[in-house]
Amino acid sequence: MSTAQQEVPTYAALVQGLAARGLLSSEWRRVWDAVPRADYVPPDVWRQLPDRCEPVIGTDDWVALVNSDEPVVTQLDDGAEGGPGVATSSNSMPSMVARMLGLLGVEDGHRVLEIGTGTGHVAALLSERLGDEQVYSVEVDPVLAQQAADNLAEAGYRPHLHVGDGEHPVPGMGPVDRLIATCALRYIPYALVGQVRPGGVIVAPLARDFWSGALVQLHVQGDGTAVGPVCGSAMYMPMRAHRPVHHEITGSGRARAAGLDPARILDLGFALYAGARLPGVRVSGHETADGARVWVSSVDGAGVMAATGEEVLQYGPGFLWEEIEQAWREYEGVGRPDADQFGLTVTPRGHQVWVRDPNLVVHPAGR
Repeated sequence: MSTAQQEVPTYAALVQGLAARGLLSSEWRRVWDAVPRADYVPPDVWRQLPDRCEPVIGTDDWVALVNSDEPVVTQLDDGAEGGPGVATSSNSMPSMVARMLGLLGVEDGHRVLEIGTGTGHVAALLSERLGDEQVYSVEVDPVLAQQAADNLAEAGYRPHLHVGDGEHPVPGMGPVDRLIATCALRYIPYALVGQVRPGGVIVAPLARDFWSGALVQLHVQGDGTAVGPVCGSAMYMPMRAHRPVHHEITGSGRARAAGLDPARILDLGFALYAGARLPGVRVSGHETADGARVWVSSVDGAGVMAATGEEVLQYGPGFLWEEIEQAWREYEGVGRPDADQFGLTVTPRGHQVWVRDPNLVVHPAGR
């Protein structure tokens, strides 16, 4: 049955659904009611499918997507014509936005910095909650930044908007109480920590080499470090400066018997552990009817192709799959902790992933 033959969902129903799931406090419910999502979504959009972006045709289909708990892709290929059709900007999934804003823990009088203005929707929600003067937002793409400024102005909001790389400090802003990133970061730039006052909070999705889609809530300490837990998964498009670097795989494939089920390494808990043990190793893959199929690569040119129930093919130097299997044995040895038992510490010297306690750091293996 087509969307036109169904009852088109409403924004009120979307907000009610978020509230029913416990994602909106009474104050945030008021804010969402006052900030319709449709005001921040352009007419030409795409739906993200597993293997491609599909254009949304027709008013009813557009309304149905905008009023659903799905991301709405608003830009392909950084706005270039004739590209491969890769999503590069979106209006984020409403439930994820609500969850991140809840973790942010804003209070009256707080000043907030958003990294990744996008369509302006999150800046509008924050402006409605805190007031325009308390909200700063940075967008690297000048075309998107202008569209967001227009959307916000038309709705009556005028937060502080800045065009530039969100990895760098915003000129003249001063310390803020809260920072939220609506794009995935490969790491938390320490310059961002420096923009948040001690006692402040950073909420950001991370997409590291081995794993992607982990949401962290970091609390800035008096000594300038930022420490906090992993709060589940969150899939976001990467900040432009943080996009993955391609690994060049060398050599022909060497077959070996199937060992560790590749489905294991797509689990976020194991991925957090193995990613800390094996820096520079990247994993991509997807679930299949029988389990999973994954591709693994390393900065040294090693690679692996593995699928549930099939032989493993290894490429390049070393024995990368054996290293992953060793990391799995170690992970089992520490009790196979779930993702919510992990956390992150950010210092001027870099990042430390830990399990259950900031003092229990997962150290890189000697490779």
